[in-house]
Amino acid sequence: MGLNKNDRAIAGFTMAGHSLVHWFETSIPIFLVVWLAEFDVSVALAGVIVALGYAPFGLGSLPGGVLVDRFGPKRLIVLCLVGMSASFLVLALSTSIYFVAVGLVCWGIAASVYHPAGLALISTGVDERGTVLGWHGIAGNAGIALGPFAAATLLFLTDQWHLVAGLLAIPGFVAAAYGLRADFDASAADSDGDGDPNETMSLAEFLSTSRVLFTSAFAVVFAIIAFEGLFYRGILTYLPEILHGLPAMEDVTLSAGLEGISPGDYIYVGLLVVGMAGQYAGGKLTDRIQSERGLIVIFAVLCVLALAFVPVLSMGLVPVVVLCVVLGFFLFATQPLYQDAVAVHTPSSARGLSYGYTYVGKFGIGPVSIAIGGFVLGGFSTAAFFGVLAAFALVGMALTAGLLFALNRAGWWQTTPAAPNSGD
Repeated sequence: MGLNKNDRAIAGFTMAGHSLVHWFETSIPIFLVVWLAEFDVSVALAGVIVALGYAPFGLGSLPGGVLVDRFGPKRLIVLCLVGMSASFLVLALSTSIYFVAVGLVCWGIAASVYHPAGLALISTGVDERGTVLGWHGIAGNAGIALGPFAAATLLFLTDQWHLVAGLLAIPGFVAAAYGLRADFDASAADSDGDGDPNETMSLAEFLSTSRVLFTSAFAVVFAIIAFEGLFYRGILTYLPEILHGLPAMEDVTLSAGLEGISPGDYIYVGLLVVGMAGQYAGGKLTDRIQSERGLIVIFAVLCVLALAFVPVLSMGLVPVVVLCVVLGFFLFATQPLYQDAVAVHTPSSARGLSYGYTYVGKFGIGPVSIAIGGFVLGGFSTAAFFGVLAAFALVGMALTAGLLFALNRAGWWQTTPAAPNSGD
């Protein structure tokens, strides 16, 4: 069954927003090399400044979710797009590394509201939720790949990085203009009938809603997403470096002009591209089976794949490429499934807050695996690192299986919490 008109409108709007969030996010590291030379600062200082921009991107998801429930997702997404683009204009006008810091922090604050807003809009406005979540994920992967590609290509064509930053801002303003004209019903699929924005959310209501969420099945869903985030961030952070050091890569000869590029970079980009197919498959799967069942299978596959890296890394180029392709597919197939699980186990009136918590778990807790991975790789071995990743996947699978068992035991768990009592 195809998407109806309302579903298509929401899909187009959120796909544009999701791709641009990651378009901006992944273009920032490309500028880092330029800023080091331009402002003659240490790598440590530049790293701290870039981290200051990324920090609110994850940590701001929770207050972003509160704002979504108060003002509505469409308005927040448009403001997000304008804010991100305006932040890159600040970068374009920067005359010092500290001015750059201001622009990056503004970008992180603006970008932080997208995931709770976009996913809340899909969950309450779309009938074919799984399919749209799949396409939404594909758009995000496209932004991940195209952002650094566009930034690097423009910097190759011109040495004016200020101009490049300004050019990268243009798609965001175009998408915001499109969003202002987009016509759709944001609550068309809201079976609870309470998905309209709240007038306000006081501290007491925030605490009450949070307590309701974390005394329901959502508490386990949050833990599942945190462990998925640990696996996701760990593998994507260190896999490029691991691939660079493989003897198999030394046997690959690149054509003239590409000598400075590692073949491992191509494999890594290929993993991200294959992830688009995984996003689509995961989205279709949510329309056909219970999300928890799909997650159990995928976590089991990720556990096996992590352990498989230990022998495969010494087998040669072709086995490594095949394993990375399979990993890319299953790694990104999880996202529509857990996003759907959040929608199933939360009331629509708290959907923005729910997705805010979701991405605090994903982008706030997930990066802990960067520190863990660095410690393990530095003090132990690559095999130990993949063993830790396999353990993350195994815990995620166990939590999901426990949740499924509890849901199938009538009366064991409140699956979808009722909206907090508002006095009616």
